[in-house]
Amino acid sequence: MAGKAGKAGEAGAGVLTETGGKAPAPSGSAGGRTLTVAADGSADHRSVQAAVNAAAPGDTVLVSRGTYRETLNVPASKQGLTLKGATGNAEDVVITYDNASGTPKPGGGTYGTAGSATATFSANDITVTGVTVENTWDRSAHPDVRDTQAVAVNASGDRQEYLNSRFNGHQDTVLAWAPSATGQYRQYFRHCFIAGDVDFVFGNATAVYDHVNFTLRDRGAATGGHNGYLAAPNTDAAKPYGILITDSTISSPARPGTYYLGRPWHPAESAVGRLVIRNTSLPAAVKTEGPWTDMGGFSWKSARFAEYANTGPGAGSGATRPQLGPDQAAAHTARAYLAGTDGWNPTG
Repeated sequence: MAGKAGKAGEAGAGVLTETGGKAPAPSGSAGGRTLTVAADGSADHRSVQAAVNAAAPGDTVLVSRGTYRETLNVPASKQGLTLKGATGNAEDVVITYDNASGTPKPGGGTYGTAGSATATFSANDITVTGVTVENTWDRSAHPDVRDTQAVAVNASGDRQEYLNSRFNGHQDTVLAWAPSATGQYRQYFRHCFIAGDVDFVFGNATAVYDHVNFTLRDRGAATGGHNGYLAAPNTDAAKPYGILITDSTISSPARPGTYYLGRPWHPAESAVGRLVIRNTSLPAAVKTEGPWTDMGGFSWKSARFAEYANTGPGAGSGATRPQLGPDQAAAHTARAYLAGTDGWNPTG
């Protein structure tokens, strides 16, 4: 993610049962098996990665209760895979690691933003449900590391569903990524919990956060000070849809007026971030006057930021809070964002 390192140094939802709109496994695949994982050796595999390595497209990896300290990579070849927590409660199944962008790699260099991810999901048509993925990297414990981005989930495929899961981190928790900036990459997050403090929902894919509980972490700023930012989209200007947060709840223990809703990540001239937050409850921690801000010299006014029908003590209107009209709002729905060229509709 060229340009993301320039941000360095910036400073539980209930689990429901969901059915996905996942496309079928590719024809001819060996999909349909269930591979089990348990850290105590009582299942097919001891690590989640070992099960993914053994899986065929369309298989299910069923993970038993426990904490799995590992990084996870689901490559593009594992199309149609399901990763599922066995208990249905995301708090019971935790995949955890602690790399940051600036963490030194064995053999030299550093991981970079995308490479810091605890879990990378590159395959199309995958479902992730009933798990926690976290990046526990701590700035205060590593004062020598300048590049403090620490991704929990790198979502970089098309028609991906993330259901009833928890994603915890600080800076850059969830990356919704389009490997081709103008390509069709759609990711759907529903009934999830996401926590962070700086740009912790970001990227250039089309990503919908539907009935998601967000937590803006408290970094100790005084009232009216600066704790961080919720989102940093870098949607390509050619794309009509970027990040949509809808029918969600944003909460925070932070003091009033210490959080921005977002800022535009502008690593290339074609990046003109699109972010719509609608029908969502906003906490007092959100700055009611001027909840959007510039980034790297690129004005938020040049980005595509808007709100619609938000509520709560952090909601507001006026010149610094662009609002969609009813006709515009009708075009910014989960279904519209996700339909793409194939009519995908995981919303039910």
